[in-house]
Amino acid sequence: MATGLKKRRRIQFVIAAAVLLACATALVGYAMRDGIEFFRSPSQLATHPPRDGERFRLGGLVADGSVVRADGEVRFAVTDGGASLPVVFGGIPPDLFREGQGVIATGRLEGDTFVASEILAKHDEQYMPKEVADALKAEGHFRGGPGGPPEPGS
Repeated sequence: MATGLKKRRRIQFVIAAAVLLACATALVGYAMRDGIEFFRSPSQLATHPPRDGERFRLGGLVADGSVVRADGEVRFAVTDGGASLPVVFGGIPPDLFREGQGVIATGRLEGDTFVASEILAKHDEQYMPKEVADALKAEGHFRGGPGGPPEPGS
């Protein structure tokens, strides 16, 4: 009888631990629901638009001839070669931000314009964020080596 009681207690303990673990996982997931930001390229946004107010990361290349600085804002377009999306950023962009370079912007889509709250730019001559490189590869516009920039004119 004593071993049957021990076995039952052990099973109850394992079940209670599994329930507590499931509850903890659910609470962490619930707490992080607004903190998770998904990466998207302009072509992906054209085919699968985000939900209203959804915060996400937009990545690609800063389109040539699109950067306009006025009234404390920077307006530019992000392209992946297949599609382009206008972006507005109400702050000071990173020093290395310029046309033709890889960029990731965090923010929300408002109408047809992406309103960025943060901009990340490449940090040296051979670096491009993995998400941007993957998106450009998927569109067939990336011809550089792993993590390298695309060839000019692509």
